[in-house]
Amino acid sequence: MIWLAAAFLLTALLYAGVGFGGGSTYSALLALAGVDYRILPILSLACNIVVVAGGTVRFARARITPWRDAGLLIALAAPAAFLGGLTPIGREPFLFLLGVSLLLAGVALLLRRPSPEEIGPRGRFARLMPLAAAPLGYLAGLVGIGGGIFLAPILHLVRWNSARAIAATASLFILVNSLTGLAGQLLKGGEGRLGAAFELGLPLLVAVAVGGQIGSLLAVRFLPLAWIRRLTAALTIVVGARLLLGV
Repeated sequence: MIWLAAAFLLTALLYAGVGFGGGSTYSALLALAGVDYRILPILSLACNIVVVAGGTVRFARARITPWRDAGLLIALAAPAAFLGGLTPIGREPFLFLLGVSLLLAGVALLLRRPSPEEIGPRGRFARLMPLAAAPLGYLAGLVGIGGGIFLAPILHLVRWNSARAIAATASLFILVNSLTGLAGQLLKGGEGRLGAAFELGLPLLVAVAVGGQIGSLLAVRFLPLAWIRRLTAALTIVVGARLLLGV
């Protein structure tokens, strides 16, 4: 348990530094530790909520969150995340989807983000972004991720908004999807899985809370964002590959 809590702390530290929750990596670490795959999304989504809640509030207080546009994406994604949480899935398909999600997430983290000075006029494909919201929400609820790590690169690609507005949107997207996905998982799993998840998850929740705060501090004051992004991508790809090799 000590090594797992340390790994969760490191994951939260890195993901918080780049504005994400780390849900897919938490699930992979739990799978590699031999934890029952049926409670992985419950723990991962709960950890997501702990890591991104503070950032979401900070973005909102700073009036960075584009509520109208972000609200449309979340209104489409949240019900899908709930349905994803309710969907039964076998162990092998679950681990395969999780591993592929990790590899794609690692690649997404390596994609170059434009600087604020490079943001041009809103792209013509930006209006199509609601089409991506529901599939990402469903995946979030199904395998225990927030979906923001996939949403943010697409938003940058289509020049949906400024870099800071996209970060705020991704944080809110992760938070709401994690809440609704967790609700679906709990309804599917019943009280038995909730009890097992709580017994195992309490020290892990403490670890991600500490790691998330440290990651935010490092990103703001010390380490360059590009370094944190590369380290996070490396961790995500290695864990995803390790998980797929074991499926």
